[in-house]
Amino acid sequence: FSFRKLWAFTGPGFLMSIAYLDPGNIESDLQSGAVAGFKLLWVLLLATIIGLLLQRLAARLGVVTGLHLAEVCHRQYHKVPRIILWLMVELAIIGSDMQEVIGSAIAINLLSVGRIPLWGGVLITIADTFVFLFLDKYGLRKLEAFFGLLITIMALTFGYEYVTVKPNQEKLLQGLFIPYCQDCGTPQLEQAVGIVGAVIMPHNMYLHSALVKSRQVNRADKREVREANKYFFIESCIALFVSFIINIFVVTVFAEAFFNKTNADVSQVCANYSSPHSSLFPNNSEALEVDIYKGGVVLGCYFGPAALYIWAIGILAAGQSSTMTGTYSGQFVMEGFLNLRWSRFARVLLTRSIAITPTLFVAIFQDVEHLTGMNDFLNVLMSLQLPFALIPVLTFTSQASVMHDFANGL
Repeated sequence: FSFRKLWAFTGPGFLMSIAYLDPGNIESDLQSGAVAGFKLLWVLLLATIIGLLLQRLAARLGVVTGLHLAEVCHRQYHKVPRIILWLMVELAIIGSDMQEVIGSAIAINLLSVGRIPLWGGVLITIADTFVFLFLDKYGLRKLEAFFGLLITIMALTFGYEYVTVKPNQEKLLQGLFIPYCQDCGTPQLEQAVGIVGAVIMPHNMYLHSALVKSRQVNRADKREVREANKYFFIESCIALFVSFIINIFVVTVFAEAFFNKTNADVSQVCANYSSPHSSLFPNNSEALEVDIYKGGVVLGCYFGPAALYIWAIGILAAGQSSTMTGTYSGQFVMEGFLNLRWSRFARVLLTRSIAITPTLFVAIFQDVEHLTGMNDFLNVLMSLQLPFALIPVLTFTSQASVMHDFANGL
């Protein structure tokens, strides 16, 4: 084992792990904490482990064949299934991009104390496109370093909330390692399914299989291929462990502070604090429902304005970081399935336009409730798209005609 070699292979796994930290994931985390307390942490752990195994298969496909998943689909499938797969993956990418736009718009609105309306935040996210295209010119390693910085910002901001709230460590460990959900009903089951849909992103398989091609590997040398597979797997383990810890921070903060709270409880605290957002919570005995926006507000009411602004910075980092991974995924998917080469500028402009249009309409004509409701719908959409990525990955990595000596035996 060599740390120098591990460093050389480090990058693709961290770019891939961004999808485990996008605004859709953060919303799923905080809702599961508020609805089920610590009881669904084991679902998050299992989903992350399954995600790691699937990412490992996708990375192995790229390393062994020298082709990413979309290119292998183009080579192995007939035209009709190929087009269907491409459309499904594009739908997942657009849905992910919409979540990034929604998360960034809400974060900008919270940071500006409501001075920048939601539709203004949506328009500002158009600028992301040009920022990341500018960064892309400086090479992949610098882009990987920038994503590392954004992950660090998320770890620090959500870690601050964790230290401030001080969740019960015994309940945390029980929730992680006891696969049981006492007194759970339909709302908790919905959250459990939502966690799986938010954690395992279909387009991420395509992305990871392509990112590993950025490292030079002599595929004629089995020892070198085996070594590359080993280091990419170690890097993926580290990256997903970091993303898992950040997700744990969010779930446990809301489990400790807001599980079993009613609207009246929060409304009273916000009114005492003279929060401008206290009207968000009706004075009734119904269970508190939170989302990315309300989550920041209730943290501000209970733990002071610093908690609100730090939360918003974390959400903004999550939203920004998922922008370019979606762009890269779209680029690889289009090139692989259709053998069509577009400039990144044209590609980003197309996906961002499709993602922004419905989001902008909702932001202008509706309120933040409908905007975060879209986030929940998009998590369900991701769950429905999963088979269109899983079936090709599992099929190809078990075929000796594709993977040769590295075919998956199970």
